[in-house]
Amino acid sequence: MSLEITLVVLLAALFNASWNAIVKVGGDRVAVMAVVTLFGSLISAFALPFVPLPDPASWPLLALAILIHTAYHFSLPMAYQHGDFGQVYPIARGSAPLLVTLGAAVFAGELLGFLPMLGVLFLAVGVMSLSLDTRTGLTRNPRAILLALGTGALIASYTLVGGLGARQAGSVLGFAVCLTIGNGLLTFLIASTWKHKAIKAVVCGNLVPAALGGGMQVGAYWIVIWAMAYAPLGMVSALRETGVLFAALISTFILKEGFGVWRFISSGLIACGIALTRYKP
Repeated sequence: MSLEITLVVLLAALFNASWNAIVKVGGDRVAVMAVVTLFGSLISAFALPFVPLPDPASWPLLALAILIHTAYHFSLPMAYQHGDFGQVYPIARGSAPLLVTLGAAVFAGELLGFLPMLGVLFLAVGVMSLSLDTRTGLTRNPRAILLALGTGALIASYTLVGGLGARQAGSVLGFAVCLTIGNGLLTFLIASTWKHKAIKAVVCGNLVPAALGGGMQVGAYWIVIWAMAYAPLGMVSALRETGVLFAALISTFILKEGFGVWRFISSGLIACGIALTRYKP
């Protein structure tokens, strides 16, 4: 993976951790997610006239990615309702790269070499180990863990489907823009059927953070879709999940959820993983 792709995916990781933190602390999680994704779809709508539309051959994958992404938009806030940001986020993000790597091997014929594959494994283990308790090294709250693992499966699914769709689309950014319009509007419409009062409260009290979160959400996804069109799906997915390092800092210094020796160990594993994924034989 080139240095340029590595750096922009790390930027996407920072964006991803930041908008996730906004969802965690912004009030009713489903309502905040609905407003964040609505702003993301509005930003995407403004960008639509400036990008080519995706090729019709990619539309089935586009529709499937929209549905999976929408399901993820509800699964994630449900997990945050039952667990700390510092535990839910690493489990959800860390479980995805190995699934994406396996899916890419099956559906795209992408077989990583030994060292890059080892790098993906280091990244996944390092990311998920950030969910361990900062004092005891043990996980807690089984319900949150199960919800986070389910969210990770959805992340892996939309990453794989989106990456394959972008490669068929002819226009990578056109595919990403259409996807974020679709999943943002669908998420908001579904959430508004039973969360309209909570959504109104978010609009009245947390509009600026939600708008900022929407911008970071679509920016992160556009970057990742672009990167997956030019680099192996599993490696991009794994590198994106280094956002948990930013999440650990947010969890520690902003949300006051603690930082212990396990997070230093996790950080070392992630650093090794980044180095190995950039290995070129």
